[in-house]
Amino acid sequence: MRILHTADWQIGKPFLRFGENAACLRAARLDAIERLGRLALAEGAAHVLVAGDIYDSETPSNVTLRGPLERMRGFASLAWHLLPGNHDPHRPGGVWERLRAIGLPPNVHLHLTPEPIALDALAFLLPVPLTNKAETRDLTAHLAETATPPGAIRIGLAHGAIAQFGTSEGDARNAIDPKRAEQAGLDYLALGDWHRTQEINARTWYAGTPEPDRHNSQTAGRALIVTIPQASALPKVEPHTVGTYHWRSETLALTELDQLAAREAALRTEAEPMSKLVLALAVTGALAIAERRGLDQWLERLQASVFHLDAELDLRIRPDRDDLEAINFDGVLRRTAETLKNRAGNDALPLAERQAAADALMTLYLEATA
Repeated sequence: MRILHTADWQIGKPFLRFGENAACLRAARLDAIERLGRLALAEGAAHVLVAGDIYDSETPSNVTLRGPLERMRGFASLAWHLLPGNHDPHRPGGVWERLRAIGLPPNVHLHLTPEPIALDALAFLLPVPLTNKAETRDLTAHLAETATPPGAIRIGLAHGAIAQFGTSEGDARNAIDPKRAEQAGLDYLALGDWHRTQEINARTWYAGTPEPDRHNSQTAGRALIVTIPQASALPKVEPHTVGTYHWRSETLALTELDQLAAREAALRTEAEPMSKLVLALAVTGALAIAERRGLDQWLERLQASVFHLDAELDLRIRPDRDDLEAINFDGVLRRTAETLKNRAGNDALPLAERQAAADALMTLYLEATA
């Protein structure tokens, strides 16, 4: 048995903070379905298991509702198995009843009840759908009592949080015992909810999301090709990159402007293509005022090179004598510049006050050298 394991598509996610770029990120999520289909065909996987959160919300528009179906329809030889998650639980009048009402392609299967389904004569799928956003009990507990024919491959499909992850990534209220596969005699347990590809044990994996949506999670979208030779045999799990956009978080500690060229060269090598990079960049350190102008120009060019840049500056202005000499004023303005320089470099002051002094000194410098 060979399957493709994916999860957390969250179709329809608005990405509001990305402004005009939001539409590209939404479209990439639909495009990812086609990349998943091509991967499954190339790897000989007849079934695609989607472990919850197909939609980002319970109330998608009709066009958003139909979008994934039409992509899956284009891969008629693949069986797509969809499971409700915490973003799109199966509730009366909800997204899953709407899906059934509009009609499904014959190769798309909704798993809305916890009943075993035959994938073929020798393999059974044991789905665990969510009917609420948050459950206080482990809904996978019944799998140990769920019967399948002797010698059949048993594959669990669930959405929730392994307790060891805490509450930072998954929803701890939808808890899943990390030993569930062993306890329930599962050959493989396909999980969704955590957005990073993660092995819990040899038989239990999170697929991660095919298109990331946050920093400090998955850099590139992934899916898993899982091969199960026979019942009781350990599965072979192979991660594959399928995402369009790469999400990276970088910290750059500056002491001189020459560091920028090296950092940019490394980014262009590591994040190919740059135009698909969603970059969160924290800049720390200290620069002279003239160098700070160079940093601003570099950030402007970087922003034009990447898909999206979030730049956070925690940077001291470290005026040198040339900076102050460039302020060609005597008397009050020169004394003001000296005072601002001292305040900007005073570690005893709160960061906000130091930053305000640095900004004021920068403004004074720009006015004097315009």
